Amino acid sequence: MTSFVEACVETVTGSAVAVERRTRGQPRARKLLRLLADKKNILITTHEHPDPDAFGAAMGMSALLAMQLPTAHVNVSLKGRVGGGINEAFYRETTFKLLPWDESKLAEYDAIVLLDTQPLFAYSPLPGGVIPIAVIDHHQAGRGQKPGCTFCDIRTDVGASTSIVFSYFMELDAPISPDLAATMLYAIESDLAGTAGTPGGLDNIALSGLTLKADPSKLHRMRYVDLPQSYYIAYATGLSHAMFYDNAIFSHLDVIDSLEKPAVLADLLLRFDQVEWALVVGIHDGKMVLSLRTSCGSLAAGTLMQRILRGIGEGGGHRTKAGGMIRLKSGSATEIERLRGFVCRRYLRALGIPSSRGQKLIPR
Repeated sequence: MTSFVEACVETVTGSAVAVERRTRGQPRARKLLRLLADKKNILITTHEHPDPDAFGAAMGMSALLAMQLPTAHVNVSLKGRVGGGINEAFYRETTFKLLPWDESKLAEYDAIVLLDTQPLFAYSPLPGGVIPIAVIDHHQAGRGQKPGCTFCDIRTDVGASTSIVFSYFMELDAPISPDLAATMLYAIESDLAGTAGTPGGLDNIALSGLTLKADPSKLHRMRYVDLPQSYYIAYATGLSHAMFYDNAIFSHLDVIDSLEKPAVLADLLLRFDQVEWALVVGIHDGKMVLSLRTSCGSLAAGTLMQRILRGIGEGGGHRTKAGGMIRLKSGSATEIERLRGFVCRRYLRALGIPSSRGQKLIPR
């Protein structure tokens, strides 16, 4: 081992101890294992149309429980499309076997572990009345959205749910294979991507620790994927529609084939040196999907998203990133245009910016 690697290991180890001290007393891995000790059929799931962080957290939790609870059957089942766009290579590289989603079989599990979302959130896969035994998440809940489960580990100061799952490995001193390390590392990187990415202390420990373990070839294939033409069309559409108003920018996409596109464009638009806020909307599966990014420290993106969607949709998020959706009634061009204008006006009003100040990002 070189002196450089030894120094990295020492830094990670020391920081890991510090993180462990700071989080002592919070719901952690050993408490979860005690809760699941007598369970024989465990389901791990996450939000609908899972992104890499949700998928990485599920894979990590599945591997951990399989090691720690050898007599239990641990399954992962996800609701909604998995993959698409930039994240397609990530899903191709994971050979993990998933069970088909079947709500009629949820009652057959004696424990459900819900990751990267909460029961009352818009994209929770669980129908009303189905309560998970454990919720592990990093999103801020809105008013009246208490999970109400036996085990809740919700850390809003952490940038990725996969980082929380990594902390369980750290606490139990459980091994992580190079293949799983690459998957978890990419999952965390993807949730922290963009100007609005804000890693917390635990995220930095997870990134450092997993980098030392990850299969570099697999990680490279996940990070650098060929993009379809639709991506460039979406970028061109979003840039041509972008309008900025003082320190806020708004744009819209037409029908999108993957939910990540508004988020990727919002990350790009936030890099414009004149803005602190970026909101992008797109149409997917009968819904208007919203992605919000900010570098402003005085107002949380999740709070602003809830203000924008009050009474018309559902959403929330973190301090710097947020998402949401509005269900369309007819999906007509007239409805979509009206709703775009309404969302933009609410966005600007919440920030105290007159809509008359709009300028095109790309002048004609």
